[in-house]
Amino acid sequence: MRKLPEVEEAKALMSEALEWSVMKWLKEKKRVRKVADHANQALDQLSKETKLLWPHELRAAYSALAENTAQGKPPDERILKSVQPVKQADEEAFRAHLEAEGTFDEAERQLSTSMAREGCRKAIYSWELHEKAIRMAERLIPSSQQ
Repeated sequence: MRKLPEVEEAKALMSEALEWSVMKWLKEKKRVRKVADHANQALDQLSKETKLLWPHELRAAYSALAENTAQGKPPDERILKSVQPVKQADEEAFRAHLEAEGTFDEAERQLSTSMAREGCRKAIYSWELHEKAIRMAERLIPSSQQ
């Protein structure tokens, strides 16, 4: 997986933000939110682009898992088993993202730097999980497409 500049910038900013004072947080919170949003968008886009390189059968099986339904002919069990770990990794990354967002929201409400720091750690973790899920998805791209 290629390194995404938006994610690297966000990780660096979040790592720096672990040392910020309350005043610095108040001054920089909009920038932090913006940089984090760009990182999330870049990862979402790369994930989407990666899955578009999958054969149709894999995309259909992933969609069936995502929708919890099988449209038309049910996906082959072998194909389902190949995309299921990717789906689980995507879900884990998404839950981590929501947890980070919730922590930041609560930190802002309480004006809590310790909670904001925890939000930074959670955000970095969510991006690492998202990158892991993308790497898993990349392994399912046929070698002729890479």
